[in-house]
Amino acid sequence: MRQFILLGFALLITQFSSAQSGTKNFIDQNYIEVNGNAKMEIIPDEIYLNINLSERDTRNKESVDQLEKKMFKTLKQIGIDLEKQVSVQDFTSNFKTYFLKKKDIMKSKDFQVIVHDTKTLSSLFSSLEKIGISNIQIEKVDHSKIEEFKLEVKVKAIKDAKAKAKALTAALDQEVGKAIYINEGSYNTYQARPQEKRIMIRGMASLEMEDAAPQIEFQKIELENRIMVRFELK
Repeated sequence: MRQFILLGFALLITQFSSAQSGTKNFIDQNYIEVNGNAKMEIIPDEIYLNINLSERDTRNKESVDQLEKKMFKTLKQIGIDLEKQVSVQDFTSNFKTYFLKKKDIMKSKDFQVIVHDTKTLSSLFSSLEKIGISNIQIEKVDHSKIEEFKLEVKVKAIKDAKAKAKALTAALDQEVGKAIYINEGSYNTYQARPQEKRIMIRGMASLEMEDAAPQIEFQKIELENRIMVRFELK
């Protein structure tokens, strides 16, 4: 009980001191509230691919292990770091179907490959097509420094808010003081995607190309931020 009394007394002193010094809560101050907006477009440098190796595609003439060795050799030739840029996603077989229907066991294996530019991506499509691997799907794109760019967009949004506040208060012959409240508000990221017809490429013939690598271009990743800021009015 004594502790509660002491705590209440301390709060009373604090409130009295604030009243004596004239300190106001920001709600009681004259302020202007503005929304700052900023956008940025960046070229993706991380393109995630799914490559499916299936014995069904070769009519069981080549095993998954053989296809894997051929793929690894080709990826090395075009400059892909197998340890850093390639990983296994899934491995399946129709082993259950074999016992039920007595059909040949077919295996398949999925790999994730990360490339960093569209030139390498085009080379990968054409090189793998030549060795009979064409089940390649683009899963997503990203940027290795996306968080840094997001922070940069936030800063630009705050600067935009301050510029707006200055312009509006100048019309009233007043000045903008310090910021007394900041709310990050909404944040949107528009992920880049390749043209719809090129998201899934199951063969170079589908692109009506013979020797040339497919020219795959991505839209830029668009970052957008909106921040609400309240500035003190002088």
